[in-house]
Amino acid sequence: MNAWNAAWRDAALPGLASRDWDLLVVGGGISGAGILREAARQGWKCLLLEQRDFAWGTSSRSSKMVHGGLRYIAKGRFGLTRDSVRERQRLLDEMPGLVEPLSFVMPHYRGGFPGPRVFGGVLTVYDALAGRRNHRFYDPAQLRYLAPGLRPDHLLGGTRFYDAVTDDARLVMRVLGEARAAGGEALNGVRVLELLRDGGRVVGLVAEDRESGRPFTFRCRAVAQATGAWAGALGAGERPARIRPLRGSHLLVPHWRLPVAHAFSFMHAADQRPVFVFPWEGATVIGTTDLDHRETLDDDPRIAAEEVDYLLAACTQQFPAAAIGPADVLSTWAGVRPVVGEGGARRPSDESREHVLWVEPGSVTLAGGKLTTFRLLAREVLQACAPFVGRPYQDVTPPPAVAPDLPRHLPAAVRRRLAGRYGAAVTALLRDLDRTGGACIGDTETLWAELAWAARQELVLHLDDLLLRRTRIGLLLADGAAAELPRIRALCQPLLGWSDSRWLREEQAYHALWRRCYSLPAASP
Repeated sequence: MNAWNAAWRDAALPGLASRDWDLLVVGGGISGAGILREAARQGWKCLLLEQRDFAWGTSSRSSKMVHGGLRYIAKGRFGLTRDSVRERQRLLDEMPGLVEPLSFVMPHYRGGFPGPRVFGGVLTVYDALAGRRNHRFYDPAQLRYLAPGLRPDHLLGGTRFYDAVTDDARLVMRVLGEARAAGGEALNGVRVLELLRDGGRVVGLVAEDRESGRPFTFRCRAVAQATGAWAGALGAGERPARIRPLRGSHLLVPHWRLPVAHAFSFMHAADQRPVFVFPWEGATVIGTTDLDHRETLDDDPRIAAEEVDYLLAACTQQFPAAAIGPADVLSTWAGVRPVVGEGGARRPSDESREHVLWVEPGSVTLAGGKLTTFRLLAREVLQACAPFVGRPYQDVTPPPAVAPDLPRHLPAAVRRRLAGRYGAAVTALLRDLDRTGGACIGDTETLWAELAWAARQELVLHLDDLLLRRTRIGLLLADGAAAELPRIRALCQPLLGWSDSRWLREEQAYHALWRRCYSLPAASP
């Protein structure tokens, strides 16, 4: 397998800039990764450019849900829900171990909304769109066994249904790996400065290598912009709508402090917004908020003190005996959703999650959209790009993935997890497993071998790439995994090719970033 690391990047960048591309994709989140993969499967010559790191934006800071958009049924958006539940099932079938079923429980209380009959009716429609029955009601006695610790007063019972959960950043890396295997290329740390136009048509772009400051010009037949909340920043022709950046923030606490086996969905008493408490990566997540994000998009978003209070109040509302407080929080994260605004004074939660395409000659901009439907969005973008590329778009069904033959001495759960996260690359990763052993990092499910693989083979440019996106140990371990950093350094510094001074700079920058954007805000008690 060819190297995909910083040394390869530095050597390859001038050659990649000199080529003539069918398609340049701008943006390295799940939408951009999906567009690159589908274009590569068409046989198009395609390259993705990401200004920071793959999944740096929304695609590493989402609520981790691969869902069908249950609440969109109430808004009459049946098409969006239908597409989402079908894509959810596709991902469950194609990526077990990375996209996993998750049981949801909606408790019902006397006088509360939604009641069991109303919610059961919505779920019946949801099941019909999915093509399978997927829910069941439990009375209070049954629910106490299914979900101990719930607030018991006036409890009528609870409805259980299923959606799915993922590690969103690993999903991006899995899709990028499949894109590269099909012939595409991807670079991080390359900031697009402007589009090149000739006679009113986009024919390429000017970019800057953020690591070296070197400028590059890329030529192409079409540009696909999938930049999330930055949509339209490079120009996108006629734009009848605007992007409304909405921030969703989350708290993560140790599983032993709030040991839930299901995702609990309920309405926050303060504003009747849906919030969740759910298990993820061996910990428990409390989320999410939905606020206008008024800070610059170029900085890492961070949770505000009032959001911390809001989420802790939600947890206390539903699990009062747990007494979760600020001292229990391991980490936080905040993501900015690229929602297409409909105008007026609509509440953030009332905005549509539909997407739009903005088209000008030689360029297609994707605005809005959902993680779950990234494949459908990619197909729509490529259909719009095809006339510019001069090659027809055809729906290509890739051959079924061959299940890797993983060593039987590994526990079944580990084999499933590794195969899901790394796909066809998992057999190469096993060589790192032979060198590092099968130990996990701290009390996480992440193997030391995964760190070694990422450092060697997943285009890590900075320490936060490694600890916050290639792996999630910066979220899952106290103080951003500070106690493990000496061992991480011993393993990864040689693989990254960093000098001692470079490592120290990276460590200092990582600590500062973690304290600023992934811990509790200073104003919080």
